[in-house]
Amino acid sequence: MPIIIIIAALCALRYFEVWKFAELSWWWIVGLMAAAFIWFEFLEPMLGLDKRKAHNEDEKRRQARVAKNFNDPKRK
Repeated sequence: MPIIIIIAALCALRYFEVWKFAELSWWWIVGLMAAAFIWFEFLEPMLGLDKRKAHNEDEKRRQARVAKNFNDPKRK
């Protein structure tokens, strides 16, 4: 996500010709966009990083359910 924010900021700074960003080539920004595309479409799913967050949330729900069932006074 930070790379998307950096790309948006660079686009704005380049478009409005702010400070040294006025001399920045658009190819650097396009290159960052291509790198972000490759990361989010190919590398992140290949490494399983897109599923890790969902897995962690499922694990927290499972642990809460287990704790609730084993600590339930009605079950004794």
